[in-house]
Amino acid sequence: MAGKEGPTFYQSLAAGGMAGTAVDLLFFPIDTVKTRLQSAQGFVRAGGFRGIYKGVGSVVVGSAPGAAIFFCTYDTLKQTLPIPPHLAPVTHMVSASMGEIAACLVRVPTEVIKTRTQTSTYGHRASSSFAAAKVVLTEEGLRGFYRGFGSTIMREIPFTSLQFPLYELLKLQLSSTLGRKPLHAHEAAVCGSIAGGVAAAVTTPLDVLKTRVMLDLRDPAKQKLPSLATRFQQIYLTEGVGALFAGVVPRTLWISAGGAVFLGVYEWAVHSLMGR
Repeated sequence: MAGKEGPTFYQSLAAGGMAGTAVDLLFFPIDTVKTRLQSAQGFVRAGGFRGIYKGVGSVVVGSAPGAAIFFCTYDTLKQTLPIPPHLAPVTHMVSASMGEIAACLVRVPTEVIKTRTQTSTYGHRASSSFAAAKVVLTEEGLRGFYRGFGSTIMREIPFTSLQFPLYELLKLQLSSTLGRKPLHAHEAAVCGSIAGGVAAAVTTPLDVLKTRVMLDLRDPAKQKLPSLATRFQQIYLTEGVGALFAGVVPRTLWISAGGAVFLGVYEWAVHSLMGR
């Protein structure tokens, strides 16, 4: 089994909430630029560098609970899954994947509102996150808040399956090199930055696909929407491979720096709550 030493459910809940809020608020402008680069309407028409904090309200609402749910699930499964220690990467992959699926139940609705507000999808009808949420509810119902749920899961599982095993491996290697455990928060932050940057760059095409799905306002009840594979193929054939990596630089920089803050703050909060 995976090691039993670790934070309690409530410690993970509190630390995860702090980490999620910190990283999302700090790096929101970079996320806005990335989203506008990926939108089908183009960067300038989506807003350019104007109003880079549009949509931040949805992040304030969704960051803490989404991250808290992720870490509660991740830490609990990491300590309890009946997988042998020599298969630790498998434990981390499964735990992180299940954590992401649980977190997406909260994250996707706020992500839908955020992306549409960032790109001015509704024009003057929705200049704020709350106004955008009302438009989504009125025009699409509750299902509208989960537009792109499948593509988000399809992005997050490969991302976390790369990020967290690499993060845990880097922490293990650094602990071995330094001859002590646990690592300080800033040391874990460096590991988180490297792991996040690598995973972000590799999974950018899936992020582009997720963004396009969330910004597609066509009514699935009135017309058949293309599958994820068809959308991916259309982007590649009509816009080229470059479109699949639109926003790769801000995404990689954002998640690399965000990984340092996210996991650094998380480790610091866990150590503080556990009295280390």
